[in-house]
Parts: sequence; structure tokens; C-alpha cells
Amino acid sequence: MRIGAYGLASDNAERIVQSAQEDGVFGIEVDNDIEGRYESFVHPEEKLKAIHAVAEKAHAAGNYAYVYIAGTECITANAAQTPHTLFKEHPDWVQRNIKGEPALFGGGTAFWIRKGDQDVWVSPYAPEWRRIYMERVRQIAGTGIDGIYVDIPYWMTHFDGWEDTWASFDDYTVAAFKKESGLDAKKDLKLGDFSDANFRKWVDFRIRTFTDFMAEIDRNAKSVNPAIKTIPEIYPGIEEEAVRVGADVYSLYGVVDVIAHEYSFGKHGMASERTPLTWFDYQVGMHTFRAFAQGKATWILNYSWDGDKKVDKREAMMNLAASQIMDGANFWDAPGHSMAGSNDRETRKRIFAWIKAHEDTFYKPRTAIAPIGVYFSPGTRNYFADDFISSYRGILILLMQKHLEFQVVTPRTLADFRGQTLILPDVRVMNKEEEAWLRKYVEGGKRLVITGEDATQLGGVAGVVRFGKCPGKDYYAALEKSVADTSPDLEREFLESLKAETPVRVAASQMVATSIARVDGKTHVFFANFAGLEGGVNPVQTPQTGVQVTVVGARSGRGFFLPFLGEVQAVTGVAEGGGVVYKLPAIEKGAVFWCEP
Repeated sequence: MRIGAYGLASDNAERIVQSAQEDGVFGIEVDNDIEGRYESFVHPEEKLKAIHAVAEKAHAAGNYAYVYIAGTECITANAAQTPHTLFKEHPDWVQRNIKGEPALFGGGTAFWIRKGDQDVWVSPYAPEWRRIYMERVRQIAGTGIDGIYVDIPYWMTHFDGWEDTWASFDDYTVAAFKKESGLDAKKDLKLGDFSDANFRKWVDFRIRTFTDFMAEIDRNAKSVNPAIKTIPEIYPGIEEEAVRVGADVYSLYGVVDVIAHEYSFGKHGMASERTPLTWFDYQVGMHTFRAFAQGKATWILNYSWDGDKKVDKREAMMNLAASQIMDGANFWDAPGHSMAGSNDRETRKRIFAWIKAHEDTFYKPRTAIAPIGVYFSPGTRNYFADDFISSYRGILILLMQKHLEFQVVTPRTLADFRGQTLILPDVRVMNKEEEAWLRKYVEGGKRLVITGEDATQLGGVAGVVRFGKCPGKDYYAALEKSVADTSPDLEREFLESLKAETPVRVAASQMVATSIARVDGKTHVFFANFAGLEGGVNPVQTPQTGVQVTVVGARSGRGFFLPFLGEVQAVTGVAEGGGVVYKLPAIEKGAVFWCEP
């Protein structure tokens, strides 16, 4: 998809679709929030008509449309002037902290809450609210819209003062946890203490709650329209935020059709201000999302530019698009922190037209050739987030910079992994099924590389290599000091332990992130160039010359090179040393190379 967003009113459906067609938008997201505005939550009729109108106009133009609804947030406008606010009429529906204080906020708490508005966050276990919510989902599905876009289905733990609450402790939620676990959430947990077994149960319960909530939305929508798509929008990625707010990417991909990732972490959220390390961090996140998705689409709602006078907004937009496309994610252009509009429509038109012309190259299924596996352990991330992520992220960046083919492996995809080497990056939580699979894996002659702690129970089995001091953590710590001065050769012993005998060898700068895969039966190498980028200073890459790809065992010398926003060029390979060597043209923002089998 080439996503763009628009505000939907009762009379602008035709204008929205016309604008989308002019800009090359394919996948129209419209903001017409029934669930998140108390007035329309109670009386949805007018908004339902508008949704039906935009769906009809989009379909007539050969496009698709998706409508925004809130997850657990609900706003009442001008609350002081009406007796009918959600909190006034249903205070029992609202999430609460351990002190019993409601998740109730006023104008200015967040940029989207206007002065005089009343903002509340509802418990997903409030039965009457949930009944009405699902009824509205079915009504929306009945309009003919192509998808329901559910924004931030969260526990309230992200507004100031609520970050460490581990909410919610409303009566409905506490009762649901008691029924499931036999525990009193108000008395039997050591909040924030991951060494406490009962708190871990609370953590798992909170994640499962929103996974089940999204699954119920999906069932209700498809009961009316089997073709409709369910699309949550969440900002947590692979980091600790997923545990805190309860919206876990890994869990959610199993029950929805698409995830729209408003993926932002750290100090450098805007593309215009990202450092090279931040760019590599985002590559790790997006590759991980694609692994979780297992063929489903990944929409990335990142932001490129917000008034930075030193950075050309067009360059920032192109950098963001290139980094996402090379990972197989869908680009969503938006200005500032707004979903709708564009920082530069002409640049968006150009990017979208290019994506459309080459969508098979970037969005057909990518399959592994001879990958090194890197294991993402949801349980370890849930309980040991900081330690696990620094290890996991460091190892993936190391492989990207060394230009080795890698594959993110998860509990859902273990059985399908065919690589000769699997890395466990400081994995501390394993169940019996994982342990049994790993034992069978190494007994089959494969190699298991364990960094940091060892939770495998494998003992002295042959084929297991252990690094007590995690190379991933060490490498990431070095990158944090200086990406330019850090070389993958710092971890030579670890790299040699992988015994990587890849049929695709890439010679390029460590400032280029590579991704190797087979697409349509052809070997592909995707390049994202971050050389020369300086956050807030320079958004123009240093072109990379002298890049070579060697395909071992190949016979044909027929290759192709597609630069970002450019045209396909033929590249002739030369037979050399049991394979074919291709010397590529200069790589600016990014490129993809492929060769005939």
C-alpha cells in the first residue's frame, strides 16, 4: 500500500478520493472516529453515512479505504457544558491506577485533547462498553469500508504521571485477573518487580488482554464483511513499551491483518534528526516486524520532518521512504506528528509513483537463502527488556554491517527455520517446546550460538557455542560511542563462530545496511545507505562506490540494479573464483540488486 490519511466529514468523500488519486495514494485512511468520541459512540448514524460514502467513492476509483476508530480512549467535547460525558454517566467503565484514581484527563494533556474536552481511558473489561463497542464495529463493517483502523488499544501508562502505574486496577479488570489467576492484583503483586512471579503473571495477562480485544474486533468485523481488514495502530515496537502499554507487536500480528507502526523511540524520532545509529536501530525494528508478520503487511507511520530549518524536508522524506521500502515495509508519508497530509506533495507523488512501478520487487514474498538465524524471545523481552534488546539489536546491526544474510526467528517460526546457525541473544526465558526444538536442532548437526545467559538446558551437547559476555551488547555499546569508529571486526571471534558459508557475498561499507533474500526465485540484495548522514545537519548520503556482490556457484552474469527513485540498469557479472562477481553503480540513498538464477 501507498498510504495517505484524510479527515472525513459528511460532505468531503469525493474530494478525499480525488486528492488520493492525484497523489498516487493507494490505501486511503480516513479519520472519522465513532468509538473515541462519546457523542458518536452513543449516536453513530451521521458518521456511518460518511464512512459509507467514502467507501463507495474509493471503490468507484479502484482504491481502498480504511476508517479510524479509537481503541480504549474516549473524548467528550466541551465536557463542562453537558451532563452527558462518558465519565459522568459511566465512571465504572474507566481504567484506574492502584490508588483508585481514574484515567481522566483534560485539555492539553496530549496535543489532540482540546481545551474543555474530557478524555478518559476505558477498561476493556467493562462489559456494557465492550458490548456497545463491538456493535459499533459491526455497524462500521456494514458500511462497505475496507478496513477498521484501531488507534492505540492500550492500558493507560503513557501520560505524564501514569508511566509506572501498571494499570488498570478498576473493578472489572481486577475481577478478570482474579478469575484467571486466583490472585488479587491490588494486594498480591510487587508492581514493577519482574523477579516477582505474580507480577509476571500480571504482565502476561495485560498483554493477552489486548491481543484478545483485537481478535474480538476482527471476529465482529468479519462476521459482517469477511473481506474487511483489521489494522491496529501502535507506537510500541520491540522494546519495553510493548510490555508497559500491553500492545505487543509479536502477539498482535497473529490476530489481525495489518499493523500500522507509529514506531518511535529514543531522542531521534524524526527522519530529519536521526543519527546513523538511529537509522540502524529502525532497520532492526522493521526487519523484526516483517518477521512477526509472516507475510502480512507492515505499515510504517514514522515522521520525516517538522520544521527543521537546517534539513531539506524532501531529503528527509526520501530517506525515510528508502529505509522502509528496502525492508519490505509500506511507506506512509505524514507531516510533523499528524497522520494526514504531506510535508511535500510533489515529493510524495514522485515516491509513490516509483513504488507503484516497482512494487513486485519490494513487496512480493522474500524467502531465505542461507540465513543466520537470530532468535527473538517474547518471554525474555517481556521480563528482561533492556538486557535482551541491547543484545538482540547489537547482533542484528553487526550482521547488517557485515553484510551477512540473517533471518529473525520467533517461537512461531522455529519449526520452519532451515539455516545452519541460530543465535540466541541473551535469551533467558524458554519453555519446554523451545528447549526440545533446540535440542533436536543441534542433534541434527546444526550450530547454536548462545550469548549472555544460557536458558537452554543443553549442557555440553556438541554444536553449541557459548559467549558468556554478550558480543551483541558489547558491539552496541561501542556503536553508541561512535558508529564511524566501530568496525564489525571488533567481534571477529563471534563472527567466525557463526561459520557463515553464504552463497551471496557483499563487499560494501559498514555504513550500508544490507538485506539478502530470494524474490521470485531470484537472488536479491537490498541496500540502505546511511553514510554521511548527520541528524539535524545533513540529510544527504555520501554515495557508496565500489560495492560488489558475488554469487557463489552462479553461472549467469546477467544482473540488474535499481537505485532508489531511479530506473533499472543492467549489470554484467564476471565469472571469478567459482561464482559471478557484479560491480555495482554508486549507491546513494538506497538500491536493490538482483540476478538471474
